[in-house]
Amino acid sequence: MAVTFDLFDTLVTVSRPADPAAAVASELQTRGVTVPSDWETAYRTVHVESQRGSEVPLSTHINAALESRDVSAPAEYIRHAVTAAFDPTVQTRPNAITAVETAVANGPVGILSNCSVSQLVHRTLMRSDIDRSLFDAIVTSVDCGWRKPHPRAFQAVAKSLRVDPTSLIHIGDNPETDGGINDVGGHFHNITKTSLGQISTALDGEFNNNDSNIN
Repeated sequence: MAVTFDLFDTLVTVSRPADPAAAVASELQTRGVTVPSDWETAYRTVHVESQRGSEVPLSTHINAALESRDVSAPAEYIRHAVTAAFDPTVQTRPNAITAVETAVANGPVGILSNCSVSQLVHRTLMRSDIDRSLFDAIVTSVDCGWRKPHPRAFQAVAKSLRVDPTSLIHIGDNPETDGGINDVGGHFHNITKTSLGQISTALDGEFNNNDSNIN
């Protein structure tokens, strides 16, 4: 049995730009990239066709949006602009550390997060009060290519933890995305119903029941 956590709004809360398109545009301009006059429209238009449930990196989308307006920019400028636009202020949620430590005491622990910005999850963890070394695997949609609730997202983190997806307990705040664990035979704990303060007790119950079944 293994435990995976959603990150944003589960273990941490982060600042988000009020206007993502404008934030990206500002960072592009800082790097000398010409921003099209209809950037808001370009930003919100789909330029990269993808399979349902797959993740398109935001930098890929931004590059395609610029090219659709005949603007070219070095890939590293775009990546850096996107990273800067979403660079977060991070607050660790109450009881998050205790919940993670309870999970660690009983088996492998990972993070599975939907995030289209490369390295944002890692930067967020670095700024949180949670010790990154507690996690045996950190899997993001931008890295594995699939967003929760797609089964492949959960299969990816299960593979990284070297467990079967059916043995996963996934803890998150969104039944529509995090609840996808149920479709691969795992179990979902919804922190909007079972708070992080109660998760430790709930996990202890899960692990004790599992031990009883084995014995």
